[in-house]
Amino acid sequence: MRRHSFEPLTGFGLVALVAALAAAPVGTRAQQPAAPLETLPVQGNVYAVFGAGGNVTVQIGADGVLLVDSGLAASNAALAAEIRKLSSRPIRFIINTHLHPDHVGGNAPFSGLPADPRGVTPDRAAAAGTAVSDPLQPLNIIAHENVLNRMTAALPPLQPGQIGGSERLRGMPVDEYFQPSKDMHFNGEAVIVYHEPNAHTDGDSVVLFRGSDVVSAGDIFTPDSYPFIDIANGGSVAGEISALNHLLQLAVPAHTQEGGTYIVPGHGRLTDEADVVEFRDMVVIVRDRVQDLINKKATLDRIKAARLTRDYDPQYVTPASFVKADQFVEAVYRSLTTAAAAAQPAPAKDAGPARKK
Repeated sequence: MRRHSFEPLTGFGLVALVAALAAAPVGTRAQQPAAPLETLPVQGNVYAVFGAGGNVTVQIGADGVLLVDSGLAASNAALAAEIRKLSSRPIRFIINTHLHPDHVGGNAPFSGLPADPRGVTPDRAAAAGTAVSDPLQPLNIIAHENVLNRMTAALPPLQPGQIGGSERLRGMPVDEYFQPSKDMHFNGEAVIVYHEPNAHTDGDSVVLFRGSDVVSAGDIFTPDSYPFIDIANGGSVAGEISALNHLLQLAVPAHTQEGGTYIVPGHGRLTDEADVVEFRDMVVIVRDRVQDLINKKATLDRIKAARLTRDYDPQYVTPASFVKADQFVEAVYRSLTTAAAAAQPAPAKDAGPARKK
């Protein structure tokens, strides 16, 4: 894999970064994970940071830094330090794959950083003859409109005399999109954001870095654990399978089906197309097993007792797993039965007694 030369942050820029992070609430700093983060080059302009909550994808180049997801709020200081090992250029974009706090928690802290973290030291200003920071290039946070809608709906109501404003909305993805995809050109390559309807949630996005041949998948794909199908936030097993099939359309394997397009999952290890195929097949098989018992009028308790995932549990369940086997099966069951109920035709309205002629 090609490695980039790093631009370490020094001087005023480092002071500004540390000061901004130190201003975070004490409770946030107290929750700082003890384990160090790990940063790996993926390929092209793209890196991945593991251990900040959800995985964070980092694209770097002359235009600045683009992040896919921002980790937990408690991980922000450590994540910022990892990013600064890769580039001293400003963080220009964050693309949120969905609304969960382990993927959007760093939005607000990053929103408080200067437009250009290299700052304006006297020697830099004298050499350039002008200010170095660029206020016309602020941080831009992108997500599907359903993410913004759900995040704003979760805000506490304004108290009497309280005024809303930019501070209340700090860290919100105000550059939302509503079409099937959104694209831009950044750091010398096309970056394409695809909406995956009603998959893990109803606001999921996957991000393709076309030149680097890397896809950031969010929590649609978690290779070491069962998927979290968040029914309450619009997720469904049908949408999950559709999204995984789309990932397979975007990925092109190299020789002997290894390598080629790399996929950064929402949690877990770096992967390629073969890992997505295995994961997709597991979800489809479990879906079919649950559907078969639903067709036989089995109750949820009976379906759970059948242990339909027992041949997959050693691969996808550990003591630390967020989604246990029963939870996955229940989510599939509720998704299928909800979809079946929604597909039922509405009962015909009673027309009342016929009129006499």
